[in-house]
Amino acid sequence: LFESPARLIIAGGGHVGLAIASIASIVGFRITIVDDRPEFANTERFPMVDEVLCGDFGEVFDAMSIDASCSIVLVSRGHQQDTISLRHTVTRGAGYIGMIGSRRRTGTVLQMLAEEGIPQEALSQVHTPIGLDISAETPEEIALSILSEIVLVRKGGTGAKLSTLKGVQSRRSGGSVEPV
Repeated sequence: LFESPARLIIAGGGHVGLAIASIASIVGFRITIVDDRPEFANTERFPMVDEVLCGDFGEVFDAMSIDASCSIVLVSRGHQQDTISLRHTVTRGAGYIGMIGSRRRTGTVLQMLAEEGIPQEALSQVHTPIGLDISAETPEEIALSILSEIVLVRKGGTGAKLSTLKGVQSRRSGGSVEPV
């Protein structure tokens, strides 16, 4: 069975966005970068991506086709840009939406959008804080944490360490994976 590459839309062309794009290209995602700053949204900075879009976050997202095969990562330079991006994507049926930031900051953004009338059902689907707890510190570690969460959500994994699971069925081989 052939599965088309998953689409990853990254809002933010800074250090974390660049690290996510670099790792995601190795994983095989079709990648789009969105930023409103030409110095961060260009093919020289992002030669590994399929598309770079520079412009107002709201306008760019409004013009974009979004469906369940899309994962959207909000890692822009500040909560204002992430809020705009979330406002223009959260009710559009993406398979995954994650937003970087502290619980307090992201909670404030979600509350503000709820007060604007965005349905709680849509807001409750936002993964925030974004990523898996691997004690990530560097942009590359943060990117790995975020992409691991996206793959986990897309593929339906558990997030458990394989070494702790007994007799787990390998999806590829159909055989058992036994801890060493």
